[in-house]
Amino acid sequence: MNDKSDLPWDNPRFRNWVAVTRACHAVERAAAAALAPLNLKPAQFDVLMALHRHPSMSQHDLARKLMVGRSNITMLLPQLEKRQLVQRQSDEKDKRVLRLTLTNEGEELLVRALQVHAALVEKVMSRSSLDECEMLGKQMRKVADVLDIEPDHEVRR
Repeated sequence: MNDKSDLPWDNPRFRNWVAVTRACHAVERAAAAALAPLNLKPAQFDVLMALHRHPSMSQHDLARKLMVGRSNITMLLPQLEKRQLVQRQSDEKDKRVLRLTLTNEGEELLVRALQVHAALVEKVMSRSSLDECEMLGKQMRKVADVLDIEPDHEVRR
């Protein structure tokens, strides 16, 4: 790309993709700031939410659900266990598998964090009509479908 006419800035798809990316980064920063008073990071919030919705999930299944590597989960869990938010228990049928559940403290913190998170979502989405919110969700699901990661970690085309 030596010629300025080859640059993608005027392409609406490129320009709007940049806007989506910037918005994503802004939301991530805002979520981190909003959860900080609860001494909770967004990745920890995601773990608590997933375990609330899917109790007794294995570490492997949690990593898949959150679309992160198992090493990420392995690093997060000791922090959450130390704070007595999550507990690991051996699976009764397969002792090699550890099942994860929220403690009462974890459930209580999640309720508070959900209130903070819901307020952030409301603030962000309040400038959009319900139809615009639906359209945005539809477009983001299309993006997710196109970029759905296959088990071999290749982007599906």
